[in-house]
Amino acid sequence: MPFAPADYPDTPGVYLMKDASGRILYVGKAISLRKRLSSYFRASADLSPKTLALVAKIHHIDILLVTSEKEALLLEESLIKKHRPRYNIVLRDDKRSLLFRLDKRADYPRLTLTRQVLRDGSVYFGPFSSAAAARSTLKLVNDIFPLRRCSDRMFKNRVRPCLYHQLGQQCLGPCCLSVDRASYQQMVERVEQFLSGRSRALVRALRKCMAEAAEQQRYEEAARLRDQINAIDKTLEGQASVLRDSLDRDVLAVATAGDGLGVGVLFVRGGRLLEQKTFHWRGLGTADIPDALESFLPQFYGPGRYIPGRVVLSHATGGPELVEVLSERRGAPVRLATPRGPDERRLLDMATNLALTAHRSDSRQDVAGALEHALGLLRAPRRIEGVDISHLAGSSVRAGVVVFEDGFEVKADYRAYGLPGAEGSGDDYAALTQWAHRRVASGPPWPDLLLIDGGRGQLAAVVRALAEAGAGQEFECASIAKGPSRRAGELEDRVFRPGRRNPVALKPGSPALLFLQRVRDTAHRFVISKSRRVGRKTRLDSALLNIPGLGPVLARRLWDAFGSLPAMRAAAPEDLARVPGVGPALAGRVLAALAALG
Repeated sequence: MPFAPADYPDTPGVYLMKDASGRILYVGKAISLRKRLSSYFRASADLSPKTLALVAKIHHIDILLVTSEKEALLLEESLIKKHRPRYNIVLRDDKRSLLFRLDKRADYPRLTLTRQVLRDGSVYFGPFSSAAAARSTLKLVNDIFPLRRCSDRMFKNRVRPCLYHQLGQQCLGPCCLSVDRASYQQMVERVEQFLSGRSRALVRALRKCMAEAAEQQRYEEAARLRDQINAIDKTLEGQASVLRDSLDRDVLAVATAGDGLGVGVLFVRGGRLLEQKTFHWRGLGTADIPDALESFLPQFYGPGRYIPGRVVLSHATGGPELVEVLSERRGAPVRLATPRGPDERRLLDMATNLALTAHRSDSRQDVAGALEHALGLLRAPRRIEGVDISHLAGSSVRAGVVVFEDGFEVKADYRAYGLPGAEGSGDDYAALTQWAHRRVASGPPWPDLLLIDGGRGQLAAVVRALAEAGAGQEFECASIAKGPSRRAGELEDRVFRPGRRNPVALKPGSPALLFLQRVRDTAHRFVISKSRRVGRKTRLDSALLNIPGLGPVLARRLWDAFGSLPAMRAAAPEDLARVPGVGPALAGRVLAALAALG
């Protein structure tokens, strides 16, 4: 369509480029909408291949006016996350990175794993992109330092020490025993030193304490300190010291890699290289690096993510508005800078080499391209939703939906739908129809591919229901059914598409078919677990209310006091009897009933 710069204001704002069907192709921000948009329609020789492909599909451009560039940055990030436009740099929610959380407000803090940073007075350490590495480190810390492990609710309701306390003092048992707070706090400080990379100083302090304990003939304490020192020394052997200071920093490099741009990120904590990560986007070139970084940084350092005070970049970017946003999210100043000194330059070289290899591990893009070609999709599917139906003899009917973005699970977007209209029927078609209407009502983000666990009948039921709900054009659908032997994981599973009588020709054992099987199996496990949990809870709740003398009011008091049936079952009779209105006799009946349920 013809573009007239005068049609757009010379003010800050966000623009949404759309195709003829109204689908958002690209979201951008600008200090001056008029100048920024005019740059897209200059001589084609000045534009990158990606921009040329984008401009060729633009049918119209919507704009949203804001009062400042900072507002434009935040609005752009929000719209990219919501609509996931094809031509934007779009990160899946980076929830694979785990952090350690030490709640220092508690009288007896414990160390836990989390994926979100909150301003709650806690101290955070990490990140770990590998869950296995994070849990291994957590086990190591718990083996060295006997911190409490039970949840706050369990901690308040325990009446006897846990199994960890009984197994060689792996927990000091502050829930029930008299534990000196000063000594416990000293142990917490040692955990902080260990996780902050100050292990050498920690070992020196522990050696001094061990010598003092031995001199005063406190041999058990000296032996425990000796074991801690040996465990820490063993851990230090596998850690690489890359900086002479103890500051936290991320080092981020962008480079041309394969047929696109690669990003390599190094996470340095306490002067030691902790983790590394890569990203790759096809179709981008050197000219796209500034825009790519501008879009990448606010998404990567989103709300709830740990942000270090210094981020070293291969290319200068980020105006004051970006620095301000990141500083607000961190709760302290953040500096975006190019490397200083030989150590940071060496780290940047490492990150650049990492970026250059990013495309080699980007097999997920190949799978998406194979699915686009084999299934005849309009575009390579970046967001895939898998749906499956489960019920227990016709009751507790649930539709489970799992989400994959760029080949990774997005567990925060998993959903389980209760389907009361299908209760008692055992009719998967009716359940899928009801679910499809509810999915349309829940709104975007829409999937690039909706995968149904079932055959042609289940696929037709969903396609028909989506059309009835007025969203037939928003969804690309396919279904996957087990082969003739009906065995789970069978390589000859069949994939169906609307309008085709025969299955799609996907080679058995091919990466594309294996990925669809993975989505299907994940949805199946998810919905089965939800359906069983609902059915079990219904049966247990019913059994609890059937206990003579225990009505809804007392049942609610027990739930409020213990939080779960396992906690009630583990409690002593006198603990249940302390709940107002229960008493010793009823407490005995409750425990007997729970024991009978197993």
